[in-house]
Amino acid sequence: MKLEGIPFQTIDWSRITPTSHPGAPGTASWRTLDVGNVRVRLVKYSAGYVADHWCRRGHVVFVVDGELITELSDGRRTTLAAGQSYVVADDDGEHRSSSPLGARLFIVD
Repeated sequence: MKLEGIPFQTIDWSRITPTSHPGAPGTASWRTLDVGNVRVRLVKYSAGYVADHWCRRGHVVFVVDGELITELSDGRRTTLAAGQSYVVADDDGEHRSSSPLGARLFIVD
């Protein structure tokens, strides 16, 4: 990821209207800022959330609170708690998320 065309700015997440994204089951709520060539999101997963798709996009993910389970298509599985992160490059392992207890994430992609 190369950050380009992004002037210095602050983000007041409370001013960004959340969008709802259904899981299978559960819901993800995204507050999204698209700036330059980067998407920055504050994401909240409901308890019991399971992604309804496999993702190939690269991310930097930080768990703000709650618990995140990430499953890779090759069978690997990892559980992250608040304060932990993962990184993955574009097209480097399809992955999907779930959160039995709910979670809040900060994601850059």
